[in-house]
Amino acid sequence: MKSGFLTVKKDVENEIIIEKSRFICTVKRVDGEDEAKEFLTFIKSKYPDANHNCYAYIADEGGFYVKFSDDGEPQGTAGIPMLETLKAKGLKKVACVVTRYFGGIKLGTGGLARAYSDSVKKAVEKSGISECLYSATLSVFV
Repeated sequence: MKSGFLTVKKDVENEIIIEKSRFICTVKRVDGEDEAKEFLTFIKSKYPDANHNCYAYIADEGGFYVKFSDDGEPQGTAGIPMLETLKAKGLKKVACVVTRYFGGIKLGTGGLARAYSDSVKKAVEKSGISECLYSATLSVFV
């Protein structure tokens, strides 16, 4: 049995447009909750005029530091679908933020959930998945 975890290979930004709304998903490998929070702060400062900066993260390899936010979208339509997408891929030590610029057409709750989930899926596919294995180095002197 392998011992380790899956994470994203590289930091990625991917944009999709759905019904004139722009969804920009930024995915980053993080080493802990503090780094995940710094990443969120950075993205919010990068896109200060966005309508929403929704996020989800699993900040450690054990899956204990988990957080998500809908950032003003209807409850359960952004953060949870994003987090569930990360979990479905088996990812750890990863954070993602989906920045939304509203295009004037309402998507409904189901449409929003699909849009946020698809945005994360496409960014993770673009990034690739890396397997991190635990190992030990031993030296033997004879």
